[in-house]
Amino acid sequence: MGFLSGSASFVRFGVEGELPENALEHIAERVMAFSFRDIDDTYDEYSIGWVSVLNMFDSEFEYASYAAGDYITLSLRVDERKVSPAILKKFVMKEEERVKQEKQVPKLGRALKVEIKERIHTELMRKAIPIPTVYDLCWSFSDSTVFFFTTNKKAHGLLEDFFNDSFGLLLRQQIPYIVAEQMLDEEKVETLARINPEVFV
Repeated sequence: MGFLSGSASFVRFGVEGELPENALEHIAERVMAFSFRDIDDTYDEYSIGWVSVLNMFDSEFEYASYAAGDYITLSLRVDERKVSPAILKKFVMKEEERVKQEKQVPKLGRALKVEIKERIHTELMRKAIPIPTVYDLCWSFSDSTVFFFTTNKKAHGLLEDFFNDSFGLLLRQQIPYIVAEQMLDEEKVETLARINPEVFV
């Protein structure tokens, strides 16, 4: 669920790197450069980009600004065409049987089987409708923190790579230990380093 929902799960990331002095202008340029591109009318298998948190179809941000005071709110939209392995196997076997009957042979060679599989996969991909997934995030400038509203590990990897591509900044997941390092003074950080994990049963 996104952060506009009644309840939400999130992971916090620290932002590492420096933005230029005209930070908001720079971010505006980068958001538009990496905004989502629709693939419904293409044969592309994959698309990723930024959209409005209020409308997953708004990649031009015509209806709502993503900047509010010290915060940037965006959604990361990922569209992907997929073909079920079971469906692919079914149509590949069906085509292999048709070709065997046409050629009147009991068995097909490996090269021909590979060609059939690749051709059927391409045909099915062209018919597949892209499946959209949207993940919300909230980026605070004042404390260099990004809240990403999903606990999906694969999505975390996508965000880290795409955020770096978009803004030239690194994301570092802020587990409790790292947060404590940032909050404590030098003496207490040394104490923290000597703490051993315990298992409470």
